[in-house]
Amino acid sequence: MLVYPAMTVIIIGAGVTGTELARRLIAKKHNVVLIDRDQETARHAANRLDCTVTEASGNDPRVLTEAHIQKADALVAVTDSDELNMIICGVAESLAPKVLKIARVRNENYVASLNTGKDRTLGIDFLVHPDQEAALAIINAVEHGAVSDIIAFEDSPYELTCFTIGAGSKLDGISLINIRTVIDDVFVFVVVSIEQDNKTVIPSGGTVLHAGMRISVLTLPQYIERFYTLAGFTVQPIKKIALVGIGKVGKRVAAGLIERRPLGLFKRLFGIRSKLRWELALIDKDSSLTKYAAGEYPDARVYSGDVTDEAFVEEIALNSYDLIITATQNYELNMITSVYLKTLGIRKTIALVQGAVMSNVAYKIGVDVAIPLKDVTVDTIMSHLGGKHLTRIHTMGAGELEVLEITISSHSAAVDKSLKDIAMPGVFLILLVTNASGCSIPGGNTVLAAGDKLAVIVQVAQSDEIIKFFAGKK
Repeated sequence: MLVYPAMTVIIIGAGVTGTELARRLIAKKHNVVLIDRDQETARHAANRLDCTVTEASGNDPRVLTEAHIQKADALVAVTDSDELNMIICGVAESLAPKVLKIARVRNENYVASLNTGKDRTLGIDFLVHPDQEAALAIINAVEHGAVSDIIAFEDSPYELTCFTIGAGSKLDGISLINIRTVIDDVFVFVVVSIEQDNKTVIPSGGTVLHAGMRISVLTLPQYIERFYTLAGFTVQPIKKIALVGIGKVGKRVAAGLIERRPLGLFKRLFGIRSKLRWELALIDKDSSLTKYAAGEYPDARVYSGDVTDEAFVEEIALNSYDLIITATQNYELNMITSVYLKTLGIRKTIALVQGAVMSNVAYKIGVDVAIPLKDVTVDTIMSHLGGKHLTRIHTMGAGELEVLEITISSHSAAVDKSLKDIAMPGVFLILLVTNASGCSIPGGNTVLAAGDKLAVIVQVAQSDEIIKFFAGKK
């Protein structure tokens, strides 16, 4: 494999997202300059990360100049202030217009206004809206029965599902080479990865599945439930959903769950509203948020109260709900609340958690689906840093593997090569090929062409090389 030059990325903001982004870039041998104006935050980052850490204000032109902004490949602004992130990009634009600029912005009004025009407002190339990304992930999980986290791919009907194997199920104790013996129908699928003991790997045919192991399978949506049955559990219909937390993420989840069908003139004149797909309850301790929700979502039940209060839980009959989504900004409380409510008889839970490490903990204590806000955000930023041929990066497990959505460049050495000619067992595996002929799971004799869209699972240590291999030299 060819060796490509490292990037230099300046990150403004050494909070949770900034340090995780820096950690990932450093692990891939990129050069990172991390800047934060808070002394304690900067000191803590310097003790944890092998990169240049500066205690300074990121919107100071002198600071950016000393960080060699003109020679950098990208600048990422992820401070706690939307306004400051945008200003930093504007200052950087005046100093280095050719440098890629990414800003994290959580205010939907800013996002809407900045995305309306074709011009690069304040020099910003990409806006990252973490709350919306997390909300979409939660809604996607609900759509699939809240059994597992689901990855959908661009222009592809295939989906990647990750679930835990139950004790005594048909998958417990079987090797992958024999997995077809327990599947009645003939359909296409790929076992993409397995996760056990906090380690995620690409399996081989001789890999034996065991209870407690989390397994990722790529297949068509109509066959996903078949795998759930083989793993020892069934998908039951969800009719009643309670959403705990109507903050930045929660209100976006609420909007996504409420189906707003377009109404004709007759229905609008007579005030006939569309019906909810689910019976939905919105819960928050903050009365100002519940007041907002009651006005915004008149078809939903809205309660002001604490779901850790047994009297309140009994009063609203919370244990009668099929699914609880905990989406407050207290991520540890989301996990504990989810597990507590399951002891009261609630079948399914989805919890918003801080990162991949905590999502692994959440699965171990009984949460059905954990959505890691930090990793969803960093995945989006890393996708933008990967170049124009990379559409999306999805981190798998605790971060050992990545699933890449990438388009083959006409300059790539992979053009006109078969998969068996470029195979690197244990390093990467091409899961899907999408082109004018459609989308399919490829075989060893599949020949790649320029313009083909690929879904590739790869070891994180080699992901940059794989991206540039398919994207071709710059």
